[in-house]
Amino acid sequence: KPGEQKHPKEPSSLQCMHLAVVACGDRLEETLIMLKSAVLFSNRRLCFHIFAEDSLKPEFEKKLKEWPSSYTKKFESTIYPITFSVGNAQEWKKLFKPCAAQRLFLPVILKDVDSLLYVDTDVLFLRPIDDIWHVLKEFNSTQLAAMAPEHEIPKIGWYSRFARHPYYGTTGVNSGVMLMNLTRIRSTQFKNSIIPGGLTWEEMLYPLYQKYKNYITWGDQDLLNIIFYFNPECLYVFPCQWNYRPDHCMYGSNCRGAEEEGVSILHGNRGVYHDDKQPTFKALYEVIRDFPFEDNLFQSLYYPLQSKFLDTVHTLCGRIPQVFLKQIEKTMKKVYENRVIVYLGANHRY
Repeated sequence: KPGEQKHPKEPSSLQCMHLAVVACGDRLEETLIMLKSAVLFSNRRLCFHIFAEDSLKPEFEKKLKEWPSSYTKKFESTIYPITFSVGNAQEWKKLFKPCAAQRLFLPVILKDVDSLLYVDTDVLFLRPIDDIWHVLKEFNSTQLAAMAPEHEIPKIGWYSRFARHPYYGTTGVNSGVMLMNLTRIRSTQFKNSIIPGGLTWEEMLYPLYQKYKNYITWGDQDLLNIIFYFNPECLYVFPCQWNYRPDHCMYGSNCRGAEEEGVSILHGNRGVYHDDKQPTFKALYEVIRDFPFEDNLFQSLYYPLQSKFLDTVHTLCGRIPQVFLKQIEKTMKKVYENRVIVYLGANHRY
């Protein structure tokens, strides 16, 4: 179409799905389990961009090398130090959770990457990343990022009740799963509340933070909400099953997409993988953590999950186990069918 922006072609060396995560403090294990879930189910090659404190780097390298070669050949990983290109590094570092603000600088740091999926450490993939990667092709000519709403129901949403700064839409957006066309982000002039003209992404970050820092509660997520409040045409909104959090089931089920299709990406915020407040979320985390790589997915992952879920039926989230199991079951069937076809094909030659 005339005037429509085309996606730049990636060089063949970059023909992979780029996944970025920022890990500081005690988030090593959580990050590794997230990466494990990505590798278990994805089809296309993955490029991991891990931003970590220096003390975590050797541990990441060691643990990823321990994975069996049938999995390590499915990805390549780069570990980066935590860096902030504008403003005061200490201020950015302390904003909300340690180092979380690093995600704001990904377009500036990863200059050779065209598109990227950023996720928080407490995310688990229950279906191939390939499926969310396809959403990039659904962007119209002005969209350059995709996030899910912070809440489905304005009257119980955080932003609609408490925010003291501008935010996107009626309930704000959650930045724990964020798909980005970095090429577009780098080349766009963003409308803002600082100057009448546009500013580049990098020019805008620090002045925006300075202007709103006394009003923001959720750190970098609030800054993203402010940016997309002024530039709503730049955002594609995911349905809630791509960023499914305890809020979607702890007040009764309020994510219709997950009820119909199952959870695609689980986001265990509020620390729910590590306490007993939401045993359904914890069960999924533990089963993926404990799954021995080379084992049968149905036997060593799906069945333990089913039996763990039986212990959670007394909770609001546990009352809807099919929501958590639907995508994972579908994905496993595909993995199994592909293996059978490959196996039959290999035998057929003799």
